[in-house]
Amino acid sequence: MGSHTEMESQALLKAACHAMSDDSMETLARRSFSPKKIEIYNDRYSSLESRDQYHFIKDTEAERMLPGIINNPVQQIVAASGLSDDEKAEFSKKRNVGVVFSGGPAPGGHNVIAGLFDEIKKYNPESRIFGFLQGPDGLLEARYIEITLELVDRYRNMGGFTMIKTGRTKIDSGEKMEKALTTCKGLDLDALVIIGGDDSNTNAAFLAQHFKSSGIKVIGIPKTIDGDIQVKTDDGQTLCAISFGFHSAARSFARNISNLSNDGSSDIKYWHVCKVMGRVASHLTLESALQTHVNLSLIGEELADYIDKERLEKAKGEGGTDYNAYGITLRHLSRVICDIIVRRASFGKNYGVMIIPEGILEFINEIQVFIIKLNKIIADYNNIHDLDFHRAFPGLNEKLDYLRRISQGMIDKGEFPIWNMRDDELFTQLPAFFKEGLLVERDFHGNFQFSQVKTEKIVMDMVKEYLDVLKEQGVYKVGINREDYATFMEAARMDPELYAPALFKNPHDKYVLVKPEIISLKTLKQALVNDGMLDAEDELPEALVGIFKKSEPDFKTQTHFYGYDGRGSDPTNFDCNYTYNLGLTAFHLIAGNATGQMAAILNVEKDFDQWEPIGIPIAKLMHLEERKGRLELVIEKSIVDLQSNAFKVFKALRENWVAAGPGPDRFRNPGPVTFDGCTEEDRPLMLKLNSL
Repeated sequence: MGSHTEMESQALLKAACHAMSDDSMETLARRSFSPKKIEIYNDRYSSLESRDQYHFIKDTEAERMLPGIINNPVQQIVAASGLSDDEKAEFSKKRNVGVVFSGGPAPGGHNVIAGLFDEIKKYNPESRIFGFLQGPDGLLEARYIEITLELVDRYRNMGGFTMIKTGRTKIDSGEKMEKALTTCKGLDLDALVIIGGDDSNTNAAFLAQHFKSSGIKVIGIPKTIDGDIQVKTDDGQTLCAISFGFHSAARSFARNISNLSNDGSSDIKYWHVCKVMGRVASHLTLESALQTHVNLSLIGEELADYIDKERLEKAKGEGGTDYNAYGITLRHLSRVICDIIVRRASFGKNYGVMIIPEGILEFINEIQVFIIKLNKIIADYNNIHDLDFHRAFPGLNEKLDYLRRISQGMIDKGEFPIWNMRDDELFTQLPAFFKEGLLVERDFHGNFQFSQVKTEKIVMDMVKEYLDVLKEQGVYKVGINREDYATFMEAARMDPELYAPALFKNPHDKYVLVKPEIISLKTLKQALVNDGMLDAEDELPEALVGIFKKSEPDFKTQTHFYGYDGRGSDPTNFDCNYTYNLGLTAFHLIAGNATGQMAAILNVEKDFDQWEPIGIPIAKLMHLEERKGRLELVIEKSIVDLQSNAFKVFKALRENWVAAGPGPDRFRNPGPVTFDGCTEEDRPLMLKLNSL
């Protein structure tokens, strides 16, 4: 009997272990999925053909600093035929290739390595790939592992950069470049593949220049969930429509935001405020809005482009120009948001969902001025004193005192000091937490760290303040369904038609609004007395008190930040295919002796059968930009194009999505990421619209 019980326990334990395995059914299915390959990669050999029809405006500083790669053309990978035996042997020779992740994770990174690994082994099983651990630090410190088939198979189609980890160290000096070269020579590398964003690809260009005489090739891969690596020629032809990881992150955000739409329209008492990643560009906000049709989405680039025509006309009439009319202010932004909240509330919808980009403050006039000035002050202090500003002035009051001394002419005594009395006055009016946020330590690249500032709190505090004003003015009220009003009154044995003209400014509409002058129980009674519905000494009927309370808005918010969850999500079908082919492309660029090129897919915004692998010259994408108070050569970030199809469609439809009317909300449920199947999206909606 005891033996039987022991057998049952073992069987139970075995079943429990199977159910609680580290690998879910979804994980197992992902690992076994085989991405599609661009047709050219089914041929045995390839060659690189220059595409001279694509032109870029070359930066003179880039020409000076990157002479060995500045004249690279755009190269297309094409099938090679008629190769000699020696040429075939050269193409298939044993190679050692290093690979490094750089910067934050993005879904699909593992598939870049998988594509590179599969292709290099296909041509020569003796070829080896080495992964540098924890990003560029591994390259500088010669910390690496050899990437094996077992390791690749474990991470196929999986999210994160877990296989070899990542880091943010910048290889930005001759000493560091020489260390990297020593590491690569020690492994007898033929090439190095850098998987990263704009700064990482900038690194790739400088390393390609430094490594050129050694014969070691350097290839960059465009990675960032922000979607701000997009490459266009000087005449507007798109060569790289989006960086990898963008679609997966946007779908992850959209799914969660859609769930909030369901929640908000169920308990009808919250405005969900969703901040999504995107410091410089609002691509993720735009894609999330297209995916979900939420009630309000703010595109930073549009706010920066705002022109207050009324102010301009007024100034023109007075014979002048009001330059403050260009660009939106925080005050005006809060009014725009309040307008939509009030309009929805008037139809009984005192709830909703809005999306704002993480970097929205960078598009606001007065905040941008503060950021530019403070960045300059901090950078100048660091350069002049060879001491970190934040260590010299650790507390907020100490920082403010330093700024005040500048404004009073005790420091920076020029005729036009960078920080003047007007700046000091405006800055003093900001909430303490916001002032502290504007003075936080800058990031690795010298940029203001918006992720450390509660952007949504700053904006929504101003919104709440103005909504209180509108409530006192009787403008902000919750509309009541006329049929519900009638039912409520009849249950109290009161005539709804008799009281409606005294209570409502629109007594016959589907949604009725309590008159603006009725803002309290006292003013409610006065209105009824004035209309002869009640004597001055009578008590207010409970039914009418109930109607008034239903009309009183209570503005409640729930805030959410979507960023790290999206960049750590598993890749979509699109990103799995995209990144795998980027890995294949990296190998073929290396086999074609290319260096200083960014692996890319032409026509990625179109159907898969139109995809074409190319190499884009990184040096030609670079220009001078201020970083940490000084000019540096970097790749320019791409922002939302307000003339694109995607933005125009969003602009045309967003009023419908506000749903400020008696009908239902227009929320769109993008559904879960199904990964494989007929319902899976084949590309981001932005790309689909832009390809029309």
